[in-house]
Amino acid sequence: MRILRAAEYRSMPWKNGGGVTTEIAVSPAGAALDDFDWRVSMARVESGGPFSAFAGVDRTLAVLEGEGIILDIAGRPAATVTKVSAPLSFPADVPTQAALIAGPITDLNVMTRRGRMTHTVERVVISAPTDIHSAADATLILCFDGEITMAGAAPVRIGPRDTLLLSPDALKRRLEPARTATLFVIRIDRVAAND
Repeated sequence: MRILRAAEYRSMPWKNGGGVTTEIAVSPAGAALDDFDWRVSMARVESGGPFSAFAGVDRTLAVLEGEGIILDIAGRPAATVTKVSAPLSFPADVPTQAALIAGPITDLNVMTRRGRMTHTVERVVISAPTDIHSAADATLILCFDGEITMAGAAPVRIGPRDTLLLSPDALKRRLEPARTATLFVIRIDRVAAND
């Protein structure tokens, strides 16, 4: 288990230069935008426009702050993503245009290299002790708002925007919120090699 503190996240320009992204975690460690297996980040989106293209990558987007975003993904009907809608998954290598509903947003982006890794993203709101199961190769729990304590012999406090990174041997973790907390549970698995 690792605790990734919000103060230690790395900020960098978007691939298309249109804004700034805050990298929460990437694998392998230190990988660049063109050679990661998986990447989890947050971005502030100030205006509409084209999304960066990532060849051979699948992406999931969730809105963390702001009214929301409308995505025009080539070959699909327009999709609206808000703070209360389910995270939206789509290929990161098809042309995608974004329009903001009403002002800037902050979003969560999870990307995995197609054919190597897969992922799921779940928004979970907890107000009582809750068990999170983590049999995936990597499970990240982003505490977006509120504060949680991970129970155990040495309890660990996780503050707003901090992330827990769990390995597959941590099958179940008990999380206790100080009050209502919004979490994003990201599960990443390696694709089994063909024999």
